[in-house]
Amino acid sequence: MENSPEILINSNDIVGESVVWDERNGCCYWVDLIGRKVQSFEFSSRQHRIWDMPDFATSVGLRDDGGLIVALRHDLNLWEPDRPLQQIAVIEPGQTSQRLNEGEVGPDGAYWVGTMDNNVSDDNEPMDMEKGKGRLYRVTADGAVTRISDDPFSMPNTMIWAENGRFITGDTADNALYSYALGSDGMLGARKTINEGFERGLPDGSCMDAEGYFWNTRVVDGGCVVRFAPDGEIDRVVDLPCSWPTSCTFGGENLDTLLVTSARFTMTPEHLAEHPNEGALVAVNVGVKGRPANRFATGA
Repeated sequence: MENSPEILINSNDIVGESVVWDERNGCCYWVDLIGRKVQSFEFSSRQHRIWDMPDFATSVGLRDDGGLIVALRHDLNLWEPDRPLQQIAVIEPGQTSQRLNEGEVGPDGAYWVGTMDNNVSDDNEPMDMEKGKGRLYRVTADGAVTRISDDPFSMPNTMIWAENGRFITGDTADNALYSYALGSDGMLGARKTINEGFERGLPDGSCMDAEGYFWNTRVVDGGCVVRFAPDGEIDRVVDLPCSWPTSCTFGGENLDTLLVTSARFTMTPEHLAEHPNEGALVAVNVGVKGRPANRFATGA
């Protein structure tokens, strides 16, 4: 049974992203990409912690040794709260106009990450972007970076390893979700479109539930999260108290709470005054449970 969404914390994120649940510490981590922050929220104490990063913080993942992996504008770093970053890989070195976007640890223990033409200036203002410049990569603890597909992306978002052996991803700029044949070597094969043109917002981050469906946040005035079957069929739509939801994961002691980040980028002061929940961390019981997050294999 679904419950009404709850605002866990009004974190006022400019672009909250990449929320992940850490069952070992009973907390979730997420980033504010443009705010250059990594954050955590502990369920038992309701403590909210913030760590400043030296550049755009584009995504975050858990590690098998208990630390975190943090993606900045161009690079991946091993990190533990209150300690220095330890760079392990630079993605697309020399491509200064590019930046990282979506990133998530796969079931293979590697970090999967997408790139795009940068759409944010150093003073946090929106910039025009060139479409089709992004690609998808897979990074292992030894720093090896492998491009896993030659298909172009404008704004890659969503990474789902489906039970049917396929990899599901999307392109926010094209309002489309794709399914790929996934090889045993981590390379992507043929692509097919499984959903395109859904009228509520655009696809951003996703997570998979215990029943094999995936939940996709709908950014840019979508104001909802949509449950999809692996073939792209829409199961249901859940409304949220924020108009730009950006990423989601299942958390809580029983993995039965859907946690959703959101954004307030480009919104006017007048809109924010009338809609104070923009940029908040939201929780909602959607009646199904999730799965534990994958952990980056450090080899430690």
